[in-house]
Amino acid sequence: MDMLLNLRAFLATARTGNFSEAARQLNVVPSVVAKRVSHLESAVGVQLFSRSTRQVSLTEPGTKFLSKARALVEDFDGIVSGMAREEVAGELEGHLRVKTPTSLGVLYLAEILSAFQRAHPRITMDVTLVDRSINPVEEGFDVALGGISSSYDGVLDEPLCPIRQVVCAAPEYLAEHGMPAHPRDLADYPCIVFRPTGTTWMFRTQRGPIEVEVPARLATNDTSMMLAAARAGNGIAVLPTYISREALAAGGLVALLPDFPLQEIWLKALVPTRKAGTRRIQALLAHLKEQLSPAPPWERA
Repeated sequence: MDMLLNLRAFLATARTGNFSEAARQLNVVPSVVAKRVSHLESAVGVQLFSRSTRQVSLTEPGTKFLSKARALVEDFDGIVSGMAREEVAGELEGHLRVKTPTSLGVLYLAEILSAFQRAHPRITMDVTLVDRSINPVEEGFDVALGGISSSYDGVLDEPLCPIRQVVCAAPEYLAEHGMPAHPRDLADYPCIVFRPTGTTWMFRTQRGPIEVEVPARLATNDTSMMLAAARAGNGIAVLPTYISREALAAGGLVALLPDFPLQEIWLKALVPTRKAGTRRIQALLAHLKEQLSPAPPWERA
């Protein structure tokens, strides 16, 4: 709590430009504000203000720290007020900022998130579709959903469901280029690559993992484009089953290398540690796990 008071003193001083006015706003004496700012400077290890007899001004490190300090205090105040409203109303209330993968978000997660809002009408959402791993702390998300393996300081990692992937190609492509018999053969085949995960494909075998560096005929950050390119015969692709299963069932794509499964990946929820105890975030995680377990909807048909 001392650190929170120090942060409030810093913000008030930055806003007013002197300790006296900051003290009036905080209902304390100027010496208390000055002391709290000094304690904060000791904690962060930099001088946040340049001081003169009449006023104080932010240093360069202080200016950089200002937005982070403001976000921390706003997060704390939002959590406290949100919990109070939820307790009084007896239902969930507040705002959630969520990141989802693009294709998975459109095909399945939009419906799942909408069902959560229907169950909790006082929840509002801002959903961003991004096909890359992000740090929810740095980019201001309450929950970041994704299948790219990443970890960040101050972020909890909640597994939701496995994402099965398939190496596949169009029949026309295979008629022209032939069928690979082993993962290492892929080094000689033009491939369609998901840019965020790169050109190294990893397979599991009884003798251990195999890494194959594939030539990228096409690289993109969108799995829908990868699907279209693969169906058009533009190369071999690794596609998640949530987007490729219909094309595989209809024969528009052919699954390859069935004896060499790809390295398993999981859809995960990344949650800032400081927000993990918020009821609306806990409720959203519980809803996602319920909808995606024991098997996600695209694997149930």
